Amino acid sequence: MTSRPDPLLRNIAGSARERSAGEPLAHENLAEIIGFNVRALRQQHGLSVSDMAARMGLSKAMLSKIENAQTSSSLTTLSMLAQGLDVPVTSLFRGADAEREAVYTAAGSGPMITRNGTKAGHAYELLGALRGQHKRLESLMVTLSQDSDAYPLFQHPGTEFIYQLEGVMEYGHGISSYRLSPGDCLQFDGEAPHGPTKLVELPIRFLSVIAFPDNTSH
Repeated sequence: MTSRPDPLLRNIAGSARERSAGEPLAHENLAEIIGFNVRALRQQHGLSVSDMAARMGLSKAMLSKIENAQTSSSLTTLSMLAQGLDVPVTSLFRGADAEREAVYTAAGSGPMITRNGTKAGHAYELLGALRGQHKRLESLMVTLSQDSDAYPLFQHPGTEFIYQLEGVMEYGHGISSYRLSPGDCLQFDGEAPHGPTKLVELPIRFLSVIAFPDNTSH
């Protein structure tokens, strides 16, 4: 008999749970915020629940309950958690009073922007730019409707992800070249020179998402 896999996926510093159909999305209470921050900080230290509990002088069961918001922490417990994680107590409440940013762009309403190297028949529609705590995320819908004898070449800090929606092109990155057809994707370090090297089937349309490092202007 095969075991049933965990239906909820999570990343190293995140969490996931099941939500009933009528339950609102944003319902976090203080215990959930503290639990999320404690888990994230513990994982940043590379410690297991058992190791962290021993370090703090708590039982493994109690630390697990705190991380899963199954109990409310007293002031004494909060102080122990902060000491064990080597952070101010206020770090355990991070996000409790913060409004999380979201950018909505209706179809076809994104502003058209001009980038260095922009040519006739090369359109860049800004789908949204989100400035988070650690990065700036920029999303572009790029449409190439005309061929030319020269193509734009880009270099920028951060990581870029391209998803091909329509048409076929060859896209260069450094000394390598990749042929992208609908459904293909490419993720790369933006510091290397990159850009289309051959427009095979027009029109070409692809989604470009760039995650810039902190304090980056472009």
